[in-house]
Amino acid sequence: MTAMDETPLTDTLDAAYRHCWRIATSHYENFTLGSWMLPKPLRRHIAAIYAFARTADDIADEGDVPASERLARLRHWSEALEECYRGRARDPIFVALADTAEQFALPIVLFHNLLRAFAADVQFAPFETFDDLVGYCRNSADPIGRLILCLFGYRDAQRQQLADRVCTGLQLANFWQDVSVDLPRGRVYFPLEDLRRFDCRVDQMRRAEFPDNLRQLMRFEVERSRALLSSGAELQSLVAPHLAREVRLFAGGGLAILRAIEKLDYNVLRTRPTVSKWTKVTLIMRAVITVGTARPAVHRLAEGR
Repeated sequence: MTAMDETPLTDTLDAAYRHCWRIATSHYENFTLGSWMLPKPLRRHIAAIYAFARTADDIADEGDVPASERLARLRHWSEALEECYRGRARDPIFVALADTAEQFALPIVLFHNLLRAFAADVQFAPFETFDDLVGYCRNSADPIGRLILCLFGYRDAQRQQLADRVCTGLQLANFWQDVSVDLPRGRVYFPLEDLRRFDCRVDQMRRAEFPDNLRQLMRFEVERSRALLSSGAELQSLVAPHLAREVRLFAGGGLAILRAIEKLDYNVLRTRPTVSKWTKVTLIMRAVITVGTARPAVHRLAEGR
């Protein structure tokens, strides 16, 4: 290949990464909060992963489109992913993702797991047990943590398991934060076994009734999520400083959501708990300052200090 032949290929790849970056930064709350602290050479690769997941999520969440059509589009996205791994990418997202996947040997199964979770969202069904809910999170949240670990060269089981705890814990915290948002959509993420255990009914929730047994259920789910986040946050002591900051931001953000729920005395039916901008700024400052003192810092964060 001549130098003249190489130029268009380089331009096409750079344009593909710029396209992914625009998608990622257009959802700034989910992406740029911590991405600016990561090594600059990795940011375009994180953007490619994010653009893939964000676009698939948007396909699954097109509420006015029939479920059958959304599932068909997700199947097409899955086929495009396979073509990407065969070196036949066309869409800019997959052009960038193919380059990222090749450079870092990213397992395709992690991307397929994400697509399985999005398909499950289209055909939402209640979770019978907590293990079933965690199984959903294993597809919807954990692959992102494992992919980020791969970008930093970590592929061992210990770090992966800790990352899974952070990702699942944050996903659960988001579920408990969004109870009032998900109910009208027909999505109830409380395991059915927990609803029975605390004698809680979904029809009460829809009427915004909040008896004490529902408060007990919320307290139970919050504590279970906190245990996952707090234990998983130990990952920051096992990774490079840049990634440790990101771990602390994700774990700290989830713990901040749980504290916001507690401040409402667990009543998430009338008001959606939010994390203030000042709290977000504080989380960033703590992430920057406390790297290197991971274990004590995690305990302080879990206690709200």
